[in-house]
Amino acid sequence: MEPPSQGLYHSFEHIVQAHENNTALIYLGEEFTYAGLRRYVLSLAAALHDMGVKPGDSVILYLYNLPQTIIAWLALQRLEAMVVPVAPVYSAYDLKYLALDCGAETIFCMDSNFNYVDEIIPHTPLKRIIYTNMLDMVPWWKRAIARGLERVPVGRSPQGDQVHSFNEVLKQGNPDHLPSLGPANPENTALILYTGGTTGFPKGVPLSSGLFLNNVREWRRASLAVVPHGQAISALCAPFYHVIGQMDATAPLLVGGESLIVLPRVILDGLLHEIQRHRATNMFAVPALYRMILEHDRLDQYDLSSLRYCGVGGDALPIEVGRRWLERFGVPLYQGYGATEFCGAITLSYAEFGTPPEGSIGRITTGSKVKLVDPDTLLPVAQGQPGELLGLMPWGVKGYRNKPEETESAFLEIDGEIWYRTNDIVREDPSGWLYFEDRSADMIKHKGYRVAAAEVERVLQEHHAVVAACVVGIPDEKVGERIKAFVIPKQDVRGLSSFELINWCRERLAPYKVPHYIEFRDILPRSKVGKMLRREMRAEEQRKRSA
Repeated sequence: MEPPSQGLYHSFEHIVQAHENNTALIYLGEEFTYAGLRRYVLSLAAALHDMGVKPGDSVILYLYNLPQTIIAWLALQRLEAMVVPVAPVYSAYDLKYLALDCGAETIFCMDSNFNYVDEIIPHTPLKRIIYTNMLDMVPWWKRAIARGLERVPVGRSPQGDQVHSFNEVLKQGNPDHLPSLGPANPENTALILYTGGTTGFPKGVPLSSGLFLNNVREWRRASLAVVPHGQAISALCAPFYHVIGQMDATAPLLVGGESLIVLPRVILDGLLHEIQRHRATNMFAVPALYRMILEHDRLDQYDLSSLRYCGVGGDALPIEVGRRWLERFGVPLYQGYGATEFCGAITLSYAEFGTPPEGSIGRITTGSKVKLVDPDTLLPVAQGQPGELLGLMPWGVKGYRNKPEETESAFLEIDGEIWYRTNDIVREDPSGWLYFEDRSADMIKHKGYRVAAAEVERVLQEHHAVVAACVVGIPDEKVGERIKAFVIPKQDVRGLSSFELINWCRERLAPYKVPHYIEFRDILPRSKVGKMLRREMRAEEQRKRSA
């Protein structure tokens, strides 16, 4: 495949020149044109440049879905820095690890999570903290009403020589100070997304400019047959720190010159109101959100007839949810399959092929390659038989940041090409549609998030009263899987409770990683080499459910 002639920021500039008066962002009733968005982006880029942010620097975005988040993302692409999106609900424990791992000296945060940033500053390379809140980019009267009605979180007013207000930084930037933008290099790392680690620590996935641009173009192409160029209005339903959120937020801005509806948090009535008000045509969400919409007791109050392409990913779509959605709205749910290591989807359900076959996860994206192999021998399986999916994409990921052992186990060199090993079992039918069969027992899917069992086990085992822990996913039709931990306490400990261990996890893990159930055991199954046998615990739970 030929290298893209443009980089990520080059693509944005091209879109602005063609659509400068179009609405780029819609946020809390405010609209930002492409020309206006570009002014903010260049001002912020100039200010960051003056503050010392250089090409190749890692910069953390510890933010909710806000216009500021997108402005910062684009400004960092203009500077050829590496964006590191981080869940704004992460505790200081997680944040410290990520800041050390990526070496970031600059972080954007909320005023409501600044306390965690402040706590880790002495222990990390951080030198510059830029804080904001949900209302920084809306008129004063909306801020007054929202605060008067206590509708937004209120954080502290950060102070210190290293601390800067987003709006003040924005005012300081002079675009004339910016260096010239160099030619596009598809191999340059544009951002680092973190995903669960099988050794218990998150892994940094470096995503190249070429890979991101290739995938975001495919993301938009999937809906072209039902939403032509220039007509999409997308409702952002996934968090910006998740790869689905990255694709869905940037596709309108880098490819279509179209509008993106941004909500700081997805609350059902707020989302449905925005879809109805702005006649949204596109959305992409995890299966749990579609189920929640279908079961919402006020759904009849909203008109969602504008929706034309409803994508789904992050977890396997239950057949009954897909059927109910199609019956209710006359629009299918178009499922895709991917991973952070693929920078999103390696299969998509393209609208040009009509309603996808029931249970399908789509077709292989343009330029990508897939092998289905026997997990033990790595030999190709027969046509139509299930096998472990290996994937390769243009300018794809070749390994994790600072994780040689995990890189070696997850990436394979075959005939001079680097393939990512998913551990997921997939089959392909004669027409080229793929179907998800099973996943590795090491990964738990909760509300579309990938939770590494080893990470939760590590945190539990750091408790002074815990000898060992085994964590598995328990199937749940509403959220995919719930997290259950089996724990062996120390023999001389009395009074240890599941409540205490869950609180211990809450202080050290993102909310979606905290176990829902904890069961105490005297012994846990292990292999001959001492490896925890999670599959046995999953099988035991399945037997209980079917009894």
